[in-house]
Amino acid sequence: MSDEVLFTPQEFSDEEIERARVFFAQPVAFVMGAVRMDAMPSADLPEVAFAGRSNVGKSSLINGLVNQKYLARASNEPGRTREINFFLLAERVRLVDLPGYGFARVSRSVADKFQDLGRAYLRGRPNLKRVYVLIDARHGLKTVDLEALDALDVAAVSYQIVLTKADKIKPAEVDKVVAETQKAIAKRPAAFPRVLATSSEKGLGMPELRAEIVRLCIDA
Repeated sequence: MSDEVLFTPQEFSDEEIERARVFFAQPVAFVMGAVRMDAMPSADLPEVAFAGRSNVGKSSLINGLVNQKYLARASNEPGRTREINFFLLAERVRLVDLPGYGFARVSRSVADKFQDLGRAYLRGRPNLKRVYVLIDARHGLKTVDLEALDALDVAAVSYQIVLTKADKIKPAEVDKVVAETQKAIAKRPAAFPRVLATSSEKGLGMPELRAEIVRLCIDA
């Protein structure tokens, strides 16, 4: 068997994949980091947000989408991202990096403060098209992830599971965790049914994720 990760068919044409590649090759820049709702950019452009446990690979995924190494800053210190970071792509779409959850190296009061900011963002952004919830493919859904999905379901915010670091496990294991994850979210009201397996390091699954975002923000 090949060492390449196997992926569930994503139902994108070659034309869609190429169009998304070209779109994501356009200029992208950091706009701001917001610590309050009233300090955020106006809700005049479509946004997609990225959420997940601390150190799940959010910054690496954002960098991989736009083929840049240092646009979003990765950290080895769990819980370091304490603001909502906005990136503007092609003057048409904002990519939003939400504070991580499930960390243990900050005080409960500090953790509550910036997780509350994330929840306020989810409730208060009418231009938010989807939240991509990142899950480490090596570990699958954990209790803290299920709590986050519960909150998204209650808030009726559309979300999609993106498995990260899929190159770190065997292809058969990737297929297994994809299947298990799809089963786990099957009855969740706000969950998009397709689970994407990705590797920002190897570029696996990134063309499909770009195509998903273009469908949502440009074609819709």
